[in-house]
Amino acid sequence: MVKVREDQPLTPSGEVDIQQWLARLQDDVRLGDPERLRSACELARELAASNAGGHRSAAVMSSFRMGLEMADILGELKLDQPALEAAVLYRAAREGLISVEAIGKRFGDEVAKLIDGVLQMAAISYPMTTSHAMGQHNQQDNLRKMLINMVDDVRVALIKIAERTCALRQVKDAPLEKCLQVAREVADIYAPLAHRLGIGHVKWELEDLSFRYLHEEEYKTIAKLLAERRLDRDRYIHDVVETLKGLIGAQGIDPYDVSGRAKHIYSIWRKMKRKRIDFSQVHDVRAVRILVPSVADCYAVLGIVHSRWHHVSDEFDDYIANPKKNGYQSLHTAVMGPENKVLEIQIRTFAMHDEAELGVCAHWRYKGHDVNTKSSSYEEKIAWLRQVLEWQEEVGSFGDLREGLSSDVAPDRIYVFTPDGHVIDLPRVATPIDFAYRVHTEIGHRCRGAKINGRIVPLTYKLKTNQQVEILTATKGGPSRDWLNPSLGYVRTSRARAKIQAWFKHQAREQNLEEGRALFEREMRRLDVDGLDLVKLAHAVNYQNADDMYAALGAGDLRIGQVLHQAQQLFGESDDQEQLDRLLAKPKRQSSKATKSDITVLGVGNLKTSMANCCRPVPGEAIVGFITQGRGVTVHRQDCSNLLQLRLDEPQRIIEVEWGERAQTRYPVTIEIQAWDRSGLLRDVTGLLGNEKVNVLAVNTLTDTEEGIARLRITLEVDGLESLGRLFSRIQQLPNVTEVRRLRNADPNKAESGKSRKGGHHGA
Repeated sequence: MVKVREDQPLTPSGEVDIQQWLARLQDDVRLGDPERLRSACELARELAASNAGGHRSAAVMSSFRMGLEMADILGELKLDQPALEAAVLYRAAREGLISVEAIGKRFGDEVAKLIDGVLQMAAISYPMTTSHAMGQHNQQDNLRKMLINMVDDVRVALIKIAERTCALRQVKDAPLEKCLQVAREVADIYAPLAHRLGIGHVKWELEDLSFRYLHEEEYKTIAKLLAERRLDRDRYIHDVVETLKGLIGAQGIDPYDVSGRAKHIYSIWRKMKRKRIDFSQVHDVRAVRILVPSVADCYAVLGIVHSRWHHVSDEFDDYIANPKKNGYQSLHTAVMGPENKVLEIQIRTFAMHDEAELGVCAHWRYKGHDVNTKSSSYEEKIAWLRQVLEWQEEVGSFGDLREGLSSDVAPDRIYVFTPDGHVIDLPRVATPIDFAYRVHTEIGHRCRGAKINGRIVPLTYKLKTNQQVEILTATKGGPSRDWLNPSLGYVRTSRARAKIQAWFKHQAREQNLEEGRALFEREMRRLDVDGLDLVKLAHAVNYQNADDMYAALGAGDLRIGQVLHQAQQLFGESDDQEQLDRLLAKPKRQSSKATKSDITVLGVGNLKTSMANCCRPVPGEAIVGFITQGRGVTVHRQDCSNLLQLRLDEPQRIIEVEWGERAQTRYPVTIEIQAWDRSGLLRDVTGLLGNEKVNVLAVNTLTDTEEGIARLRITLEVDGLESLGRLFSRIQQLPNVTEVRRLRNADPNKAESGKSRKGGHHGA
């Protein structure tokens, strides 16, 4: 459906009658100062005429009339007066007939800022090919500017969409190549934007107009089929509308509106392609829209419709309960209407209809503007635009950006402020280092600390929406290799990780080799592992030799956790028990498990388990164990009525159990933690082990009272080197901890001579 627009009113001499045009415009939008808008129109007309040597022919004045046409579109969207003035004057500013500064002096900074934003977006020219690298780079940069301006003020985007709509309306007289270029630009960029902003009728017009140029034959075929059947369809819709009015009126619903809904050509073609059907099988060519006051009325009308006509199976969508990503809400159903013809019916409230037609314009708000109606829909749509901006910067592909504009995927984001008040969006798991690299690569490299709302926080802190983040930087230096260790949680975004890795890649290979060797040897000493076949290990991580492996570790291309995992896998697969036992000391044991139920009993050894007959739990359900006489542990569902009674009668026999994913080999390992003595040290260590779900077999704390050094020897169970290395990294982050290492053949029950024990000082 190509929108039919009203011609601009003319005077007897053939010029645009600005006064009549203003009167018509005010049917759609309320103007605070009509005289100022009239002054903008007069200025735009005089500038266009002066540029043509005083001539006021239709061709010469087309840029002036295009400005009025843009204002008409924005008026239908209920935009405010500054946006309308900016639309009227935009073409004059673009053609260099007046400067933005001069517009600001005469009509205010707000109008000038809007025009400047649209002028920046005007730098976008959609090439038919993006083969040239420089053109590709400029295209990406211009698109980034476009999205930034949309985030700052959505009116800029709406003015640009209105300008592209007018351009597409007028391009029919241009050469074919120009028509195709504008049509492709609109189809790929501006129609999806209009859809995302929820501006239904503008989106439909843009889709139909661009479709007419890009697929001319298909467009003409469908248009001809629609025209041939229009009289019959109009008669049919009229009869249905009258029937529905009678049914709804009889139910006492007031006010209401029932009207025929035209299906636009592009959507018909898209449905034919998607479902591989012909025109006769497109059900919603015959369609009716019903508007009612409330949501309850929507469902009441749905009942009326379904009781009158038989519902077509699989042709019902409840977008009220489950709105679309762009905020669209409505009930869609298809029924076998009169004459046994399929009829589509849409049911929504008047407010939902305004949202569907006007999108963000139905309740937009800007910084510094007071409005009575507040809604999260505008913020949600702008959040999507911010997400696309971030994604395009990370991916760097114009083709991928086009897909992103059309995609319905919008992951959770957080929005934080720089000290200057600029908004930065990041994934929900982002840390201060991710923020630093998002602001600037050099700030990320030199990041040494962070403040959140003026308070210093660790670099592993997870940022939250609305926080102000200040990065503390060094004058020189680079990132730490620890930032690339995922176990430590410094970096969460792929963008920051890639920039850190790139920094290390630029360092000399010798330096990377030495750094990587030191990292590897430090980890091996800490884990008390020796005698590894380094050539085999290097091959296992896809490097030719040990030096290449060390260089990759130093550059950040390879993580120490990957090396530990491959070491464990390598020796496990070789089934060389002697080698494996050199990695992790004997004896080994199997984690507790049941034969059929595959139950793991927490905190105890191997116990017999059985499923309770009263509730018969199945894997995945929440479960609890009850110790029985002679039968081990009986496993109940947590909501079992018998278990509730047992909790009251014998709570001491209730134990925690969980479903076991698989039987794992567990190795007892003794570790030593050395730290500067402080109160609460043992509490922090045991709390961390509890959070990591590590089974502790023995704990011994020793303190050198003269040096103020505490040593905690803990025997615990691990399933491999990788998990032990990860646990060491977590413990190393605790306050006052100076060293964590593994002890071979250590007896945790023996105290060191010459040391005094402090029983309660390390406790909670």
